[in-house]
Amino acid sequence: MLSRRHLRIKTLQALYAFFLSENDNIVLGEKLLMTSIEKLHELYINQLSFLVEIQEFAKLRQEEAKLKFFPTSDELNPNTRFTDNLFLTDLSTSVSFRKNVEKYKINWFLEQELVKRHFFMIKENPDYQQYMESGGEDRQMDAAFVAKIVKQIIEGNESLEDFFEDKNIFWGADYDLSVFLLYKTIKYYQENNFDIQRLPSLFKDGEEGEREDLDFMKLLFRKCIVHSDEYEVLIKACLENWELERIATMDNLLLKMALCEFSEFSSIPVKVTMNEYIDISKSFSTPKSNQFINGILDKLLVQLQAEKKVIKRGRGLME
Repeated sequence: MLSRRHLRIKTLQALYAFFLSENDNIVLGEKLLMTSIEKLHELYINQLSFLVEIQEFAKLRQEEAKLKFFPTSDELNPNTRFTDNLFLTDLSTSVSFRKNVEKYKINWFLEQELVKRHFFMIKENPDYQQYMESGGEDRQMDAAFVAKIVKQIIEGNESLEDFFEDKNIFWGADYDLSVFLLYKTIKYYQENNFDIQRLPSLFKDGEEGEREDLDFMKLLFRKCIVHSDEYEVLIKACLENWELERIATMDNLLLKMALCEFSEFSSIPVKVTMNEYIDISKSFSTPKSNQFINGILDKLLVQLQAEKKVIKRGRGLME
């Protein structure tokens, strides 16, 4: 489910932590990179579990209402559209999902106030009433409604983000990426005959695809560190009226990563590398970083191509 851009972002985060710590142990740094991937997966499973827990909370409220001394007709015969939501029901019984919940020891027993608050946030949205009035079993509609829930109560929810960040230091930086994975999971369900018994992998399908993604991250991480001083010399030579120390740390790292791809990754077109790091800078650096990085990379690319240091194999890779 993770795109190459996401792999670059995870590597960028690991490089930032590595250089900030002044650590010179590449093996340890690489292990921390792999740990951050595992923690991203754990956050993603926690968020899936949170959605299932909200449905379970709604079921419990309906059952408790039936036990009142004088339940109303609506309480005795509640609308079960949400509590029967087929995406959440299928997810809750997914073998892969249950194994991961057990693996990470996820339990919401002590967080029922958080669950309750977000359930009522869902209920107060006009989309909820519209959904509750729709009839019949419809897995497409149920999955689409869960996507709306993600949009309404998870994406951009600072209090929920703070909650997860308090539980694990990795999760603050990965919150938006884990939300992306939620959307991808819903889409996967819709496009795969509503089968969620096996959750989609974070990486390309199959052992070979996963190994390719992991190798890309590890090589990019290692080569950026090994050639860091060399890349700094190249970057400094392109600066006009600027000292290297005045460049934003993220800009410096993004430039080094792009240089690394120019010279070490023969199958990645230079245009792809340029566009990726310019776009990443828009989210992870200063407002003007994309223009700065674009200008510096243009100069560096011309220089490296003239020195025949950009080695690409295949038609169109040099463009």
